[in-house]
Amino acid sequence: MTQFSLKQQVASLPNEPGVYQYYNTAGEIIYVGKAKNLKKRVSSYFRKKVDSRKTRNLVNAIESLKHIVVPTESDALILENTLIKEHQPRYNILLRDDKTYPWICIKKERYPRVFATRKVIHDGSEYYGPFTNGKTVRVLLELINELYPLRTCHYDLSQKNIASEKYKVCLEYHIGNCLGACVGEQTTTDYNDSIVNIRAILQGKFKPAINAFKNEMLNSSKALQFEHAQKIKLKMEALRQYQSKSAVVSAKIDAVDICTIVSDEATAFVNFLQVSYGSIVRFHNMNIKKKLDESEEELLRIAVVELRRRFDSSSKEILLPFDIDLGETVSVTVPKIGEKKQLINLSLRNARQSRLEQLKQIKFSDPEQHSQRIMTQMQRDLRLQELPLHIECFDNSNIKGSDPVAACVVFRNGKPSKKEYRHYGIQTVVGANDFASMEEVVYRRYNRLISEGEALPQLVVIDGGKGQLSSALKSFDVLGIRGKVAILGIAKRLEELYFPDDPIPLYLDKRSETLRIVQQLRNEAHRFGLRLHRNKRSKAAINSVLESIPGVGEKTARTLLKKFKSVRRIKGTKLEELAQFIGPVLAKKIYEHLHNEKS
Repeated sequence: MTQFSLKQQVASLPNEPGVYQYYNTAGEIIYVGKAKNLKKRVSSYFRKKVDSRKTRNLVNAIESLKHIVVPTESDALILENTLIKEHQPRYNILLRDDKTYPWICIKKERYPRVFATRKVIHDGSEYYGPFTNGKTVRVLLELINELYPLRTCHYDLSQKNIASEKYKVCLEYHIGNCLGACVGEQTTTDYNDSIVNIRAILQGKFKPAINAFKNEMLNSSKALQFEHAQKIKLKMEALRQYQSKSAVVSAKIDAVDICTIVSDEATAFVNFLQVSYGSIVRFHNMNIKKKLDESEEELLRIAVVELRRRFDSSSKEILLPFDIDLGETVSVTVPKIGEKKQLINLSLRNARQSRLEQLKQIKFSDPEQHSQRIMTQMQRDLRLQELPLHIECFDNSNIKGSDPVAACVVFRNGKPSKKEYRHYGIQTVVGANDFASMEEVVYRRYNRLISEGEALPQLVVIDGGKGQLSSALKSFDVLGIRGKVAILGIAKRLEELYFPDDPIPLYLDKRSETLRIVQQLRNEAHRFGLRLHRNKRSKAAINSVLESIPGVGEKTARTLLKKFKSVRRIKGTKLEELAQFIGPVLAKKIYEHLHNEKS
């Protein structure tokens, strides 16, 4: 990969949290890093001045980069940890195997214990996490122990052992931290009810616990127990801030592949994730060029088989966004809820991001292809008969009917052609009548183009709803171009697009490139028209100042402004100089009027 294309990759990175990998010329991972903002973090490596010699050596060895987007910075930290251990890159500090993130375990026992651990044992126990902050684990366990007194001993509390009175209560029982399950003072039903509530908290269902805390805090306040109320308040805040699960890692999911796809007319973008022992250990993006307008189901089937072969995957389960037949050797799951659905969403997010990045790179490296793609998209979205290579947009501007003007802006290949912009002063309409003004301006514009033999646009956009569109169509009918030139109106309130003879507006996705171009047209026409309107008002105000002087008429005022440009400069000019320009008598009147404190 060339340095230029590497810069393109960096420029197209998203401003989101994630993990990035640097590769050398041999295709080996030489560095793994996490970032709160991928674009800012990766860009910092390619500054002109890099202080660290190690960093300079790393940058010089980079041939290409890959990245994966994750929901939060904590998720990025966990994934970075997993990938460093998996690949052991040359420029990373190598992590020891025992340095892992903590989990909260609900042990598979008759009276389950709840405790923190850094080791996940697949014995049927439930694990929640991992957590990037050990303090969060401690606060959460303290909270759970305060709410639901549980046993902390390692005794085998079988029914037989309890019945034989093998155990005696310990200090935890006497200080109220345990209810004496070991001597039969707490039933399994009562104990398991507490476990159900604890499981709900660990799954993020906090409302019942928060409501209980709130009531306890209010009762403590009423009883003037303010210290206890403050402690409960702090625990409420800790519970609200706590996030029970990571969207990246889950101890319940083992040896699973995830594959998703997004596509446009020419290319499909596939994202592949591989999960092993509850962690993402591999991610890969693949682009597939379409040949015969293949469906996403066909393309995904081909991609899954190829990616599993390429990475030698032996996972028995694969998560997909829709069901496809991959034979009897692998189980296909289409999750609707839960942690597996979160992994599908994460993969889809990265597939969409891959598509956006390629589009940005095309925009940098091949502007013509980028423009052609947008024009094709607009043609399909707006149901046009031909590509809208030439678009014009009209807007009116006035304040309570004063100084009415209109603007026409021109876009070619999706970009402004400012030399073709035109201003119009309204000639036949009196007062504030936007409909009649639009009819006049559209007629004048296209009557002139037709008489001069100029090419008409493929699309005309009218800033306004049904009323302005109907007015523009009247001029189209008079000129005989209705049906020959596509036209639509855009209403500002909900960005509705109105078409001729269609009472139902079209609503495009707010992120649509087509809507973005139409909005840019509308905003540019509004800006350009407002500029002329302001200039006319300013000139009118200046002329009124000069014409209010006895003996100064419109012609003299225009002559002075043409020479001195503004009233301030006229005021700053010496009397002798004014006299040489317009005569001594008139110069004296103007000089005295402008220098009169009352005026």
